[in-house]
Amino acid sequence: MAGVLFEDIFNVKDIDAEGKKFDRVSRLHCESESFKMDLILDINSWLYPMELGDKFRLVLATTLREDGYPDGGDWTAIEQEGGSRADSFEYVMSGKVYRMEGDESTNEPGSRLSAYVSFGGLLMRLQGDANNLHGFEIDQHIKLVKSYIDAHLYSAALFWADKVVSLGNEEPRDICTLGQCMYLMKQYHRAAHLIKSRGLEKTDPMCHYLTIRSLLEAKEFTEALQIINETELCTSISQTGVSFMDHTNFMQDAPKNVQSAIFYVKGRVHEATDNRSVAADCYKQALLCDVYSYQAFEALVQNQMLSAAEEKELLDTLPFNEQCSEADRELLKMLYESKLKKYQAPLEDLSITCAKGVLVTDRLQENLDMQVAKAERLYYNCDYQQCFSLTEVILKKDPYHSCCLPVHIACLVELKKTNALFYLAHKLVDLYPDMALAWFAVGCYYFAIGKSDHARRYLAKSTALDRLFGPAWLAYGHSFAVENEHDQAMAAYFKASQLMKGCHLPLLYIGLECGLTNNLKLADKFFQQAQSIAPNDPFVIHETGVISFSNLDYKTAERQFKEALSKIQIGGKNIVLPSKWEPLLNNLGHTCRKLKKYDEALDYHQQALVLNPLNPSTYSAIGFIHALIGNTQEAVDAFHRALGLRRDDTFTTTMLGYVLEQLIDESPPFPDAPAEMPKYKFPEAPPTTEPTESTDNSAAGTASAQEQEIEKLRVNLFSSWGDDNTGKSEENQPRPTERPSDVNYSSGEMDSEIEMLDSSTAHIEY
Repeated sequence: MAGVLFEDIFNVKDIDAEGKKFDRVSRLHCESESFKMDLILDINSWLYPMELGDKFRLVLATTLREDGYPDGGDWTAIEQEGGSRADSFEYVMSGKVYRMEGDESTNEPGSRLSAYVSFGGLLMRLQGDANNLHGFEIDQHIKLVKSYIDAHLYSAALFWADKVVSLGNEEPRDICTLGQCMYLMKQYHRAAHLIKSRGLEKTDPMCHYLTIRSLLEAKEFTEALQIINETELCTSISQTGVSFMDHTNFMQDAPKNVQSAIFYVKGRVHEATDNRSVAADCYKQALLCDVYSYQAFEALVQNQMLSAAEEKELLDTLPFNEQCSEADRELLKMLYESKLKKYQAPLEDLSITCAKGVLVTDRLQENLDMQVAKAERLYYNCDYQQCFSLTEVILKKDPYHSCCLPVHIACLVELKKTNALFYLAHKLVDLYPDMALAWFAVGCYYFAIGKSDHARRYLAKSTALDRLFGPAWLAYGHSFAVENEHDQAMAAYFKASQLMKGCHLPLLYIGLECGLTNNLKLADKFFQQAQSIAPNDPFVIHETGVISFSNLDYKTAERQFKEALSKIQIGGKNIVLPSKWEPLLNNLGHTCRKLKKYDEALDYHQQALVLNPLNPSTYSAIGFIHALIGNTQEAVDAFHRALGLRRDDTFTTTMLGYVLEQLIDESPPFPDAPAEMPKYKFPEAPPTTEPTESTDNSAAGTASAQEQEIEKLRVNLFSSWGDDNTGKSEENQPRPTERPSDVNYSSGEMDSEIEMLDSSTAHIEY
């Protein structure tokens, strides 16, 4: 027949399977006899009641005229020219096809297609073999709107969407499309008003989602929360969490991806109002509705809402088996695992086998997201140089990769590459002045060059643009900590801990600041909290060992230090440790020294020297151990090396004096010296004769002349101290007018001379 798109006999299999939604409206679930098509249809049960098991004939046509010519779009009881199909039926509705799902171009018998039709708010979905639905087409004007949206010509899309609403008698789907165009044009208040003025946010899932999303972007959080509370009629709130299992009925009929999107945007609203526990529950519900919803997963992981154990538990509870094929199940799980926290096991690599037996990691080896995940593992393993090399390769392919840039900036700070960091920060600010990451890079640059005031200014701007940006809060606290402003640093870390509930780093840094202020008990409490979140993090274990050492519990400190060392030596004891772990090895050496394990202590300090050969504290520790075990010469050498690197070290100077005195007592003055030095024997004096007067006068004259010469020599010698003109002749010097006994010798000058000799000797020895 002309104008007929589909015709078949349907059996009513179920009525209102999810419960009664509206008064006088029933939702029928039917199956056709001939083509085995599935039908979901809303009818006015007050006008045309149906019972379970009833059969009815359904005809879908483009016109009511029997001859197939288009009608005027309006129906009247007056007999039309050419006959009317309405005369042969008891129940007639007029509507529009607003969506087609599936592959419309294929003719394969196994392909399925779904046609969605709206009859003034009453909906129909016809699903089955695509060959039976090829006559269905979306309205031409709606197609025009969709094409302009796809081409990002939002003004043209808005123009035609407005006309579609007027021509279509304000169909809910047309209004939703118009609101979407307004949203894309950033007219958020207008889009929300369009939907709210017709009350569609309470009846249509997509309109409900678009309204909340528009109010969120407009920062109208109170109004968005009001809409959420009105629609969640059966939400139960308890102290332990939020349950969303019972909510308004129109949500149950929405597709899973739409339900997931609604939960996600609700989580965004709750997070914007600092209700992070409810927001986390919303994101979890979004993932349970649609495991492919990466935005919900990213919000949980990137915003540090869950601890490492909670992330693992969430991943284990997601319904991969129900919503994914076998191949997708393994792939999706592996991709999500690559985004989890990496500080617990930075050396582990992911290797998942697909259903076809091909390693997924081989296929995704060049994928930038997977390479960023690898770079993060290298960073948490403190392998900054290799991490920097990998991020450089990534940024050459994608210069503005949003996930790679924070890792790259952190590597530039650790490696002190200030010129490259300045260039990157300048470029980011020019291109993205409204992005928090750009100002974070600027703050990191000033932090790296030691200008903490400037760093705080730009880091504060970064947190103002995105107050959930955790790295900016941590760097803001570091800018205070580097200047020993412990109170301000702890305030910044406390703010970061409130925003990053699942991250242990703010608690770790708070504990460090408490330790620096000698509040060891409070520091230990924060370290214990950090360890409850990340029990396997070697940094936390190391700091707990420092607390035990300070409390004189050396055995516990040794056990904790060795446990931290074992965490970073997963690949074996022969691996080369990053230089970041030099303090751990030195602390192990100090602990072993306290336990009188001198050989083991020396071994740890020697390993620390391999990581950082220019650390004077390590040489001082080695010299102290040699002094304790009686190796005086080795102790003197070690202390000299320490003073060569840091001359004002009081401990090293004192210890060097002690060991030098001991070395003087122990060592002979010269090689092959006898044990007892022979005493000098003075010659016997000749016999004296009685002097005469002339002899006395001549002897006195001779002695007087010799004494004058000695006086002259002494005065010239000491008067030339500090004189640059050492080459002047003797005649240019003033003659002594006073006795040499009048010359004063300062003990301080002599001491300084001795010090100069000591330092010069040390310098010559090197």
